[in-house]
Amino acid sequence: MTEMSPLGSVSRSPAGATGDDAWAYRITQGRVPAGVAARIVGPLGEQMPADGKSVGELEVRGPWTTSRYIGEDIPDPDKFRDGWLRTGDVGTLSADGFITLTDRAKDVIKSGGEWISSVELENALMAHPAVLEACVVGVPDERWDERPLATVVLREGATATPGELRDFLSERVARWQLPERWAFIEAVPKTSVGKFDKKQVRASYATGSLEVTEVG
Repeated sequence: MTEMSPLGSVSRSPAGATGDDAWAYRITQGRVPAGVAARIVGPLGEQMPADGKSVGELEVRGPWTTSRYIGEDIPDPDKFRDGWLRTGDVGTLSADGFITLTDRAKDVIKSGGEWISSVELENALMAHPAVLEACVVGVPDERWDERPLATVVLREGATATPGELRDFLSERVARWQLPERWAFIEAVPKTSVGKFDKKQVRASYATGSLEVTEVG
């Protein structure tokens, strides 16, 4: 990211890693260079353990990392925390310092004090042979604050029910991450650069434009 110019992280396998082990390192976002520190922070501002499993927002700091933006006398607390840059990326940090990003903080679903990766759910859904596209967003829930809503585009001629897709997901993610709300749509709205326009999906849900089925 620009705020970490000229170098953010390097994805290079440790010495001695070969085969599948080496590729497991290469597909991560790598490690920050010497002089730069990285940490993962949970939804309540607590530092999460570097165990490769605990999920939180990636924060970084270093001699060439931005500490505030032009025109700011005081760093924006939404962007900085105690001298750390809040990247807006969500992921994990391994014990040997490798970063794996799984979502954007604005798109992660905060449910009952836990974070659910919308991208993980989307990728799992799009592995189903009947699914062409899937966009998952967080929507308000009285009990859990937010819960996932799965909007699905089926392949031409394919059929699937919310129950079938939920069963498919249950073999790939934890039960508490499974969406209860489902909507089949003709196409996922896209931004000007071709990314899923999750803001528009949330707006469609809020205005009642989606035909939502609840299961589970």
